[in-house]
Amino acid sequence: MTKAAPLFNRLALIGVGLIGSSIARAARAQGAVREIVATARSAATRRRVAELGLADRVVESNAAAVAGADLVIVCIPVGACGAVAAEIGPHLAPGAIVSDVGSVKAVIVRDMAPHLPKGVHFVPAHPVAGTEHSGPDAGFAELFVGRWCILTPPAWTDPGAVERLAAFWRALGAEVERMPPEHHDLVLAITSHLPHLIAYTIVGTADELAEVTRSEVLKFSAGGFRDFTRIAASDPTMWRDVFLANKDAVLEMLGTFNEDLSKLTRAIRRGDGQALFDHFARTRAIRRGIVDIGQDSPAPDFGRLHADLPVEPLPRPYAVTDDS
Repeated sequence: MTKAAPLFNRLALIGVGLIGSSIARAARAQGAVREIVATARSAATRRRVAELGLADRVVESNAAAVAGADLVIVCIPVGACGAVAAEIGPHLAPGAIVSDVGSVKAVIVRDMAPHLPKGVHFVPAHPVAGTEHSGPDAGFAELFVGRWCILTPPAWTDPGAVERLAAFWRALGAEVERMPPEHHDLVLAITSHLPHLIAYTIVGTADELAEVTRSEVLKFSAGGFRDFTRIAASDPTMWRDVFLANKDAVLEMLGTFNEDLSKLTRAIRRGDGQALFDHFARTRAIRRGIVDIGQDSPAPDFGRLHADLPVEPLPRPYAVTDDS
């Protein structure tokens, strides 16, 4: 079976961490682009990108990366996107599509759009996929398979450009959804940003407890705490920028969370087992719904591999003699 023709001639990646390197790997595996040009802020990262062969060319500047590209994807923390847009704006090819991968969208539109010239199509995007690891070595081509990529184009964006980018993400294995930037930020505040904030808080609290030694926290981390540590290991620069950029939606969701937490606190204090049971039953159903739509594994322990049980020789039976 022959592959479809490339969707874009030249893809420029600005930033080649987990998401950027995964895009490069997936785009190459699927033949979605003819050429990949990449750049990164640090020389060490650029060298590693070249060593891994993630791009056809690795260049030193953002301006050089976008020259002649018909698709530009900015894969850096959201706090830096405005400055990068100002830098690359004069060097963008007419008709190019400019996108990003940030977890916050309203601020991306606010900070990037004013710097992009007429004739360039701006289609912000958020691939809702990732791991706790970062850097060009962390990426893998299958990262986006079966995951959602949310496109949040401004109202003035050419629909044809939006569809071209949607086709690109579908080629990488993602499901594509479109929504206004502000609505995206409200949805992600509860599904992603608040859980990260809670995880950072719980792990930090455990680390600060004087009566619990650090070794005990590590040794006896049960499934719940262990999963929080995975989330809390995410890139600190990225998440600092996310919370500052989406502070209004996060604070709104945090207020609702605190109200619900107060209700559970009262139920525990009053010994109201029925209230606790009803709440836990409702949240258990949400977990089942996530599994049913294929957004997580139904395997026990979230599909984690487990070591085989050691095979020990059976004890020899006691000999029975007439003297017993």
